[in-house]
Amino acid sequence: MTKTNPAEFIRYAGLTGVLRTAFVLMLLAVLFAGCSPKRSSAEGEKVREYANALVNRELYGQAVREYENYLSFYKVSGAQKSNITFTIANIYFERMHDYENALANYLRIKHVYPDKNLETQVDRQIVACLERLNRSSDAKQALDEATALDPSKVKPSRPGKVIARIGDRPVTNEDLRYQLGQLPDYMRDQFKDKKQKLDYLRNFIATELFYDAAKRKGLDRDRDVVEGAFQAQKSLMVQKYLQDEIAPQIKESTDDLKLYYKANLDRYAEKDAKGKVKKQKSFEEAQKQVSDDYVREKQQQAVQQLLGRMMTAEKVEVYDDLVE
Repeated sequence: MTKTNPAEFIRYAGLTGVLRTAFVLMLLAVLFAGCSPKRSSAEGEKVREYANALVNRELYGQAVREYENYLSFYKVSGAQKSNITFTIANIYFERMHDYENALANYLRIKHVYPDKNLETQVDRQIVACLERLNRSSDAKQALDEATALDPSKVKPSRPGKVIARIGDRPVTNEDLRYQLGQLPDYMRDQFKDKKQKLDYLRNFIATELFYDAAKRKGLDRDRDVVEGAFQAQKSLMVQKYLQDEIAPQIKESTDDLKLYYKANLDRYAEKDAKGKVKKQKSFEEAQKQVSDDYVREKQQQAVQQLLGRMMTAEKVEVYDDLVE
């Protein structure tokens, strides 16, 4: 049988110029795919530890990239591939709330890197992803297909020291830091020492237990719950929309704040019971309060202007005299 080398094949195909170059590169990529050796597992451990550190610093997108580099370029066992992919999926699910990428990675474990020790958790998370994507029929089918395993065999696969367990689900120090980091500043300050953090952890576990019990009772399909969840989602969407639309418009400079302070001196004065000024705060003493007031007022003005434009565009009419 006569063999045709790449150069002859290109000439035969009549490819020239840029097209010929592109074809050569593509052909070489096919010929040499898989030839580059994987790097050592010792080097890979450093990359994995670096990815864990990124997770602990809440740099989730960067951590996912490093975990994927670890899987692509280093010698990794089948069990490690499953565990690292599970970690990636959990980051997408729990930290980035990117349920499509989370689902894709859970499915990758199920179909490409199957691991009996993770099967129960993966099946559960697939259902959770589908529920959050409002694909309830798919979630039911996935739940029906799931096979229960012994949860005691599940291997730890999350970065951070395990500080509690809820059944087969580990809770790590990083989980606790993340949950506390989601609180508003004024609430976060209440959980600084170990005792306060333990109190928060116990409350977090209690909420998870009650939530699981409510789901087992089918309350996730209760009419009041579904309607309440819809109204909460609508409210959050409005808040996020206004934040995205309004926040870029609010600019504050020291000069603006000083002018606002001078125009509202009465707000920043300490008064006695009779309302008599005891002390007028200086701009420096009141600057934080001035900034908060200024931004809040500008936000309210921007919202009203946006609402006015929308009502005009949508031809909104309100018949005040008909309201009883």
